[in-house]
Amino acid sequence: MRVVPVSTCLDRRLQLLGFDVLDLLAVFLVLSVLNLLFGQTTLRVPLVWIPTAVLALVLRYGKRGKPDRYLIHWLRFQLRPGVLSAFEEPTSTAPLPLRQGRTE
Repeated sequence: MRVVPVSTCLDRRLQLLGFDVLDLLAVFLVLSVLNLLFGQTTLRVPLVWIPTAVLALVLRYGKRGKPDRYLIHWLRFQLRPGVLSAFEEPTSTAPLPLRQGRTE
């Protein structure tokens, strides 16, 4: 039987330079879009590099100690309506019947 060594921790997140891979993709996407829009102007540093560096710092220190996919869950919570309910809205507005109490 042939034995192949495998990683001992398969649940570990893939990180590069302390960032998750999706965080790095977001940072480079913002950098490329801002560079496309403002790269040829004289305000390249404040309009391209500073917002990208701020985003990278927010992602790096804002996610420290938080669970996986924290920002996605937080964003979904912020975008939902203000009142969360376990039940759908009632279909009829008729009052509920009164319960007859026990007489002993």
